[in-house]
Amino acid sequence: MSTDRHLRARYRRILRFAARYIAQEWWFEVVLPRVGLARLSWRGRAKRAGGIARHFHALALDLGGLMIKVGQFMSSRLDVLPTEITSELEGLQDEVPPADFAEVRTLAETDLGVPLERAFSFFDPSPIAAASLGQVHRARLSPADAELMGFADVVVKIQRPGIDAIVAVDLAALRKVAGWLNRVAAISRRVDLPALVKEFAAVSMEEIDYLHEGANAERFAENFSDNPGVRAPTVVWERSTRRVLALSDVAAIKINDRESLIAAGIDPAAVAVGLSSAMFDQLFVHGFFHADPHPGNIFVTPHSPAAGGPATGWALTFVDFGMMGEVPDTLKSGLQRLVIAVAARDSQGLVSSIRAMGMLLPSAESAPLERALGELFDRFGGLGFAELQNVDPHEFRDFAKKFGDTMRTMPFQLPEDLLLIIRAVSVTSGVCTSLNPAFNIWTAIEPYAARLGSNAGGAAARAVFDQVVATAGVIARLPGQLDELSTLVQRGRLSMEIPGIERRLRALEKLVLKGVSALLFAALLFGGIFLKESEPVFGWVLIFGSALPLLHAVFAGMGGRGRDF
Repeated sequence: MSTDRHLRARYRRILRFAARYIAQEWWFEVVLPRVGLARLSWRGRAKRAGGIARHFHALALDLGGLMIKVGQFMSSRLDVLPTEITSELEGLQDEVPPADFAEVRTLAETDLGVPLERAFSFFDPSPIAAASLGQVHRARLSPADAELMGFADVVVKIQRPGIDAIVAVDLAALRKVAGWLNRVAAISRRVDLPALVKEFAAVSMEEIDYLHEGANAERFAENFSDNPGVRAPTVVWERSTRRVLALSDVAAIKINDRESLIAAGIDPAAVAVGLSSAMFDQLFVHGFFHADPHPGNIFVTPHSPAAGGPATGWALTFVDFGMMGEVPDTLKSGLQRLVIAVAARDSQGLVSSIRAMGMLLPSAESAPLERALGELFDRFGGLGFAELQNVDPHEFRDFAKKFGDTMRTMPFQLPEDLLLIIRAVSVTSGVCTSLNPAFNIWTAIEPYAARLGSNAGGAAARAVFDQVVATAGVIARLPGQLDELSTLVQRGRLSMEIPGIERRLRALEKLVLKGVSALLFAALLFGGIFLKESEPVFGWVLIFGSALPLLHAVFAGMGGRGRDF
């Protein structure tokens, strides 16, 4: 019963947090601008956004469970969230104290059907890693299992006891909050929150299904079966269930440990190139990619070429396949076009590929985005990280603000898979830069774009030919269409006829005015209540002044009802 109370309290705490900050933003972003205080709202916007992110950061760390994943998900939403929020949540780490081992043992033995002593010849009760959804222990297979698998050392990932119920409660709270926010027109026009929560829920449920993760690991390994430079651990299916996953222990040099790499005779710059190539292969060749390639999930395994290792003498070994992304064929084609456009610094082609992938509504005006991307390519396109460090910080800030404002005004809608791609590429770029400060993502893309173009063969050539023909047709028809339009304008015959439009507009105007009056009443009343403690005279003036718009909202137009509709 105490567990049920704990879950209900958790649910209410999440909703209280959301309700508090939704009300705060409604006051500052809707009410104050309506009463002529837009400058006051704008002046504190960045500070408020940072405050919301900091409080959510603290909430997520305290609650654990799915809330940490929500924060990590939000940190990638550069398309709809301001940088004050995304930057604050970037460092949110999924690390919590380990669960009590007695409970972990009970869960594992229940799922495996045998005591741990029979399932493994050795099992370390102290986890090597603990997260909000599960924890990882080192173990050794029994002699019989070791002979069957060809190895003995394993890592065993065990789900945190009770996490199923916590995930269910967190998702229920998120659906409720998404429903609230979706009623706000300014938000629903920009993003389909219920759909995003649905996609996030699907990813989260897959992440706590370890059978699914095991299948992901095998699929990843199969995709790179012809590439000895990229590897994955082997799944021990005999010792795996939905809540327990046993994998071969592949721990080696962490990919961001430059000193150990150099000591092993491995060039960090070469590793950066290998990692970027592996990620591009996942995205554009296999269509199945590791969505969380942070340094803790990638090892560099030294090998001797004579011993059957890759020609480089090392291999990249990926682990943790709970968060994987799929690239549908249509999205893969669009991404290929996007990469080619980026390599060519073609802002118009880049916007076209973005629109083709469904990221930009067909009715959206693309010229501002094309200009912003063109400026980005012109100023920063050919610079590597080391060169970017020499750019004036003021120039960075000015450009980032201008570019960010343009991006947030565009009606973007990014699907979950595309968000995972953005996250994967961003994290990969960061790891590559830590290995080689001179690493240039543009340089890494260019040869890959050339290969994509040549591999596309006749299909790509046909697509280009079709585009050229279509464009030529538009150009050929354009003079005649412009001439016809000019003639209509000159003759005064360009018009729109909508029956009853003037009558309906008058009625709509009255409704709008009454709505504004109601909004002014609420703004003045609540503003007066908030201010009367610190500014009592001004506060009471606002409270009494709220009566005027209230009277207008209630009585305006009473004598004329029914005449306009």
